[in-house]
Order: sequence, then structure tokens, then C-alpha cells
Amino acid sequence: MGKGTVDFSKYFQPPNLKEAKKRGKEETRVLDFDTIPDDMKNIGEGKFYLLKTYGCQMNVHDSETIAGILENMGYRPTEDEHQADIILFNTCAIRENAEDKVFGELGHMKPLKREKPDLILGVCGCMSQEESVVNKILQKFQYVDLIFGTHNIHRLPVLLRDALYSKEMVVEVWSKEGDIVENMPKVRQDGLKAWVNIMYGCDKFCTYCIVPYTRGKERSRQPGDVLAEIRELARKGYKEVTLLGQNVNAYGKDFQDQHYDFADLMNDVHKIDIPRVRFTTSHPRDFDDRLIEVLAQGGNLVEHIHLPVQSGSSEVLKRMARKYTREHYLELVEKIKKAIPNVSLTTDIIVGFPGETEEQFQETLSLVEEVQYDSAFTFIYSPRHGTPAAKMEDNVSEEEKKDRLQRLMDLQNEISRKKNEALKGQVVEVLVEGESKNNPDVLSGRTRTNKLVNFKGPKSCIGQFVDVKITEPQTWTLKGEAVVKTHV
Repeated sequence: MGKGTVDFSKYFQPPNLKEAKKRGKEETRVLDFDTIPDDMKNIGEGKFYLLKTYGCQMNVHDSETIAGILENMGYRPTEDEHQADIILFNTCAIRENAEDKVFGELGHMKPLKREKPDLILGVCGCMSQEESVVNKILQKFQYVDLIFGTHNIHRLPVLLRDALYSKEMVVEVWSKEGDIVENMPKVRQDGLKAWVNIMYGCDKFCTYCIVPYTRGKERSRQPGDVLAEIRELARKGYKEVTLLGQNVNAYGKDFQDQHYDFADLMNDVHKIDIPRVRFTTSHPRDFDDRLIEVLAQGGNLVEHIHLPVQSGSSEVLKRMARKYTREHYLELVEKIKKAIPNVSLTTDIIVGFPGETEEQFQETLSLVEEVQYDSAFTFIYSPRHGTPAAKMEDNVSEEEKKDRLQRLMDLQNEISRKKNEALKGQVVEVLVEGESKNNPDVLSGRTRTNKLVNFKGPKSCIGQFVDVKITEPQTWTLKGEAVVKTHV
């Protein structure tokens, strides 16, 4: 079977809400990563790989695993497309423009592939889980050699072998998502901050979101495996860990043999000697009182919570299937602020959802005004094929969507600026991540509340905690000056 004539029935189940909601009954197996096959162990000696990553932190972490597998096969990283022997696009499917960007990049690869016919060109990640995307690649980008999904990264050595020795495009995309594979190698970005997956998938089925179909059902890693990974990072001297999941506070709800939830996990992580612990992303519906109580202990549990609201209108939230109301969300915010008075709240907001009226949009503005977020990720609604919202009548004009987005951004920028202005003259603890992107003489790092701070200081501060006095607050960043020597 040549390129363009793949039988998709064995790879795909098109998004089906009714079927997907039954999937929780399928058993989750915990597997150990198989070692690299003998014939692939040194296949990459003297060769290079280039990973292009799009999308969320989960994709970034997946890329760390892909890099770990490739380096275990002898490949070394490169940023030079012409030097690379393998180029993999780890993709995001959450918005249409993210997909368009990848297709554009793939188009630019054609001359390179012609110049280097032995180059392995692959597409993985969330886009690969969509049948329409793979069909498009088969029809328009037949020079792609390898396509695999989010559930079979551990199979990369075998898939790469097939791609190296096959004359056909290698496609392996699993709709089954019942397994957790432990002990996969990783190449973390630096020795300072680390991502740790605590669970995979999402069962919320918000009507606009493709993630439950591309990432599969909610399945939690065993507590012992998560805690062991964090303890190992602490031993290696990492200063900050971010716990990852599509919906982290649903952690443990799928366990059949034990009662252990996200609050229990955070309480145990609180006892590990690692200076800072963050998590993303949480869902308001699963944010319970016990979790708030645990987070209020402080210590290594930082005062920053990302709490996506998506809309300030209960009617829109109902159409989004978010399963909470405006009132419930505001009540939750009040509880969090009462327990953690210095908390920094950030959020995600969609404007122009199908059927959103001006009055409903005004409810979003008033909620933003009431909550006073430190920052917000704001988006125009993007229909995803196969989701329920894509079939809803979209009666908000593009012009109106853009206008609403601008008004929302203007309000949030005003609040962010005011919040930052309040920090003027205060001394904050900054974890120094490196040189500023704009000026090598300036250092850059983040506070416990995840605010970006730029200040002048010696390079020896990189990787350390430094106390910085805020001298010049701006809308998105803070400028300051170091006031004391570094401390660990």
C-alpha cells in the first residue's frame, strides 16, 4: 500500500461524544518502557535530530521524552535544519491557527527533503490524532515519512526503524488510551525547572475542546511513581517542579484500589525538599476545599493558581459544558483568596463563543473586574472539527469577536499594570533563569507568583534565588535591582 492509500479504520475513531464518555470502563495498565531494541541502540551515532514543539506544557514535556529516546539511540540535538537527520513536529490541535502554522512549516520542508532524501520527516502530537489532519498530510505532504500520536511515543524506536527501512509513510496512531508508560528517558531543558506529568487525558468534554479526543481518557500515574520522580529531581538539585495534567485536580479520581486525590498528592509533595512546586491546569469544578486547605500551607507550594474561567456568563458556560456557573466560580475565588490572601490568579478566556451576546460578553468583563486576575490568556473562539460547538450556529461576526478581544485585553492590561504597580518598592524572591532575551547584561527570572522580573546582576546568580527590589513595574514584567547576596 503506497502513500496516500492508508486504511484508517485501524488507526482512528472519529470524535464521538457518546462513545468517548463510555471509555472510563477500560482498564488502565501501568507499563515499563521497553529498552531500545538492539538494532536501534546506536543507529543515531554521528547523526542529529531537530524537534519543533508547538502548544502546551504537556507537549513540551512530551518533547523532552522524545528527545530522551532519540539520545538513547545515539542522536544528538541540533537547531540547524540542514544538519538534521530527523526533524519531528510535535503538534498542537487546540486552535486552527496552530494547525495552519504546522502545515506552513511542513510546506517549507519540501525543498530540504528534495535536497536530503534520507532525512526522516515526522509529525507527532495532538494533530496526529485527527483523521482529517493525517488525510491532509497524505494528500498534500507525501514526503512526510512518519506520523504517530500522543499514546505511542514509547514506540518511537520501532516506528523510526520502519521509517528508515520502508518505502512507505509509517502511520501509527492509537485511539486506545488506556496505558501509562513509566521510566521513559527524558532530556529536560535545564537543571533548574522540571515538568512532571501526574496524569494524562481529560474527561470533561467541554463542547469547544478537541483535547479529550486527542489525549484520551483521564488516567492518573501511581502516587509512588510521581513522588519518586519528584524526589529524584530534588536530589539532582532542581529548584522548581510543575505538576502537569490536562486537569490536574481530577488526579486520583480514576483509582479503583485507593482513595488518594490531588490534595493528598500536594500534601505529600509539600514534604519533599524542593523549593517551589506549581501545577497546571486546574478545572474549577474539581477545585475542592481540602485542596485549598493544603495549598494554604505555603512552603514550597507557591501562591500562584491558574484557574481557567473561559466565560463570565453562566449561559455561555452551560453551552460550553463547563459544569459550573459564574456564581460557583466567584465563590471558589473568594474561598481561595480568603485562605491564601497573597495569591496570584491567572486564567483563560474565550470570546466570541457561538451565540455569545454583547450582554454575555459584558458579564465576562465584569467578572474580570471583580476577580482582578494578575494576567489572562485571551482567545477568539476557534471551531474544532468533530466537537459539539463546531455544529452550533456561530452568529458573532469576526469584526465583533476582534472588538471584544481588544476590549477584554485592554481591561486586563489595566488590571495587570495596577497589580504590578502595587509591587513597587517591595522585595521579592526571584528564581533566576538566565539572561534576558533582549539584553545579555540583564538577568531574568520569576517570582513565586510567576511574575517575570528583569534586573542587573552577575551571571553567577543564574540558577539561584535572589532577593530583588522592584523599582519599575510594567504591564507584563517587572524591573528591579538585587538587594542581597544569593541564597540557596
